[in-house]
Amino acid sequence: MTRNVALITGITGQDGSYLAEFLLAKDYEVHGLIRRASTFNTGRIDHIYEDPHDPNPKLFLHYGDLTDGVGLTNLVREIQPTEIYNLAAQSHVMVSFTMPQYTAQVDAVGTVALLEAIRASKLDVRFYQASTSELYGSTPPPQNEESAFRPRSPYAAAKLMAYWSTVNYREAFGIHATNGILFNHESPRRGETFVTRKISRAVAAIKAGKQRKLYLGNLEAVRDWGYAKEFVESMWLMLQKPKSSDYVVATGVGATVRDFAKAAFSHAGLDWSEYVELDQKYRRPTEVDALIGDPSKAKRELGWSPQTTWKELATIMVDNDLKHIE
Repeated sequence: MTRNVALITGITGQDGSYLAEFLLAKDYEVHGLIRRASTFNTGRIDHIYEDPHDPNPKLFLHYGDLTDGVGLTNLVREIQPTEIYNLAAQSHVMVSFTMPQYTAQVDAVGTVALLEAIRASKLDVRFYQASTSELYGSTPPPQNEESAFRPRSPYAAAKLMAYWSTVNYREAFGIHATNGILFNHESPRRGETFVTRKISRAVAAIKAGKQRKLYLGNLEAVRDWGYAKEFVESMWLMLQKPKSSDYVVATGVGATVRDFAKAAFSHAGLDWSEYVELDQKYRRPTEVDALIGDPSKAKRELGWSPQTTWKELATIMVDNDLKHIE
């Protein structure tokens, strides 16, 4: 029988939880790296949690951190994964301007630590690095695998080091290492401080009479929004290819923050203009005007294509937050 063992860093996040579900459905043994906290931080994966005392558990959680290279090396040697998905990161762009050094340590140096763990283990491991459309920064859309990288934030700069480190370990040491350059992907599990979830939660709270206004920054920023639950399949497909490469994953359709807000409020029967106000503190020091991906390579080589439009995604997220606030 084929031995399929996956290690997911960031398993408690949006992408990690969806990927864990996906891999468990394919009968993988799944190991997740979680940070120790004084409060429970596993809400997104509680529904798939398995007691390690149960017979034949398939999901295992390990305390660890990307800043602890020794711990990562020991963990890789212990569980001997066949696939590693590095999804953990300080992933909030605005926060990266406040915490640039921490962002670099986790997102850039942490990726190198994982690649070193693979190299030192001498195991036949396939590695997936969660890259980001923020790498393109001020490069005009549409952006594909050949487009120039021009990062506009400490987050993007850290992710750029992680991207090129992944390429370097592939070329220097023959590691099956792949970058998935995923454009914005959202879901009801998106963190509450990210703009799409901030909007959908506000719509639900305003509809319920628990909030009066929603304050946003740059309404004209264009993003390519897809459904995270669909995007995680592309990660797995990349690691099933005999030869590693790098792939843009996107819908190919852009919409402004204003468009998303209008659609979300409209779905709840509200006029967005009555509730949305601008606050300059939510604008980035260096803005990224437009990110729209060209996923042609992913469609051609992986057979992957998005199924959910950004408008459908907005309704999914609003419906979920309406349900929970009620």
